Amino acid sequence: MTPHPGAAAVVPVLVDLGLTVGTAESLTGGLVAAALTSVPGASAVVRGGVVAYASDVKASVLGVDRAVLAARGAVCAPVAEQLARGARAVLGCDVGLSTTGVAGPDPADGRAVGTVFVAAAGPWGILVEEHALTGDREQVRAASVAAVLELLGRALHNLRDGVGGEGYGKTQHESTADDRREEGL
Repeated sequence: MTPHPGAAAVVPVLVDLGLTVGTAESLTGGLVAAALTSVPGASAVVRGGVVAYASDVKASVLGVDRAVLAARGAVCAPVAEQLARGARAVLGCDVGLSTTGVAGPDPADGRAVGTVFVAAAGPWGILVEEHALTGDREQVRAASVAAVLELLGRALHNLRDGVGGEGYGKTQHESTADDRREEGL
C-alpha cells in the first residue's frame, strides 16, 4: 500500500516535533487513522483512533456534550471541536484530529451531503474548519481525510516555524447566523 500523501507529509513533522496523534472519526470511519498508519514509522507517533459513528458513542466515549448533539446534531463545529479534544483525552496524545459530516447519499442533521467539519486540537489550541465537499460518498470521505490532514499540516508547519498567529488557541470556523444564535450551546 502506498502511503497517503497527506499523511506522508505530516508524520515526519510529528516525529520531528516529538508529538503524538490520535483520531476521533465519524463519517470517515477510521480512514484518517488508516492514512496515518500507512506511513512507515507512524508507530512512533500514532496513539490510536476512535470511530464514533453514533451520537451516543460520541458522548459516552469522547465526551461530546449531549445537549449540543440534541440541539445541533452531530454535524457542526462544536462537535468537531469536542471530538478532537476527546481524542486527546481518551488516547493520551498531543494532537487530536476529528471528522464529522454528511457523506451521503442523503442529507443528515439538516445538513447537505458534503457538509464536513474537521478539527485539530494540539499545542496551538483548537482549529476547526467547515468544508462543502462534492462527489459521491467515497469521494466525500476521501476529501474529508485530505482536509483534516491538510489542517494538521498547516498547524504543524506554523508550530514548527514559530508562527503562532491569530487563531491559535481558540476555535476557528466560519460562523453562520445559526452559530451566532446558538452560541450558548
